[in-house]
Amino acid sequence: MICLAKPGKLAADMQELIVDVALPAERFLAWYQGRAGRVLMRSRDGRSVSLPAHHLRPFLSHEGVYGSFVLRFTPEGQLISLDRVQ
Repeated sequence: MICLAKPGKLAADMQELIVDVALPAERFLAWYQGRAGRVLMRSRDGRSVSLPAHHLRPFLSHEGVYGSFVLRFTPEGQLISLDRVQ
C-alpha cells in the first residue's frame, strides 16, 4: 500500500501519480540492511508518497534507481502498477 500525504483523501482523480526518483545505490542499501522499509518521495504535483522500497527493486542498477515513474493505485491506496516513464 502507498501512503499519501493526506490519508483518507484518496479520490478518483488521485489514482495515478508521476514521481521522479534519484536514489543512489548507497541509499538503497539501507533497505537491504533492514534499516529502511520505505522510500519517501514527492510526486510532480507536489504530493508526498511513501512507497515500500521493494517495489523499486526491479529498477535498481549498480548506480541506484533513477528515472521517472508512474504509480497507479486503487482508491484505497493499493498499488496496481509501477512503471518507468519512457
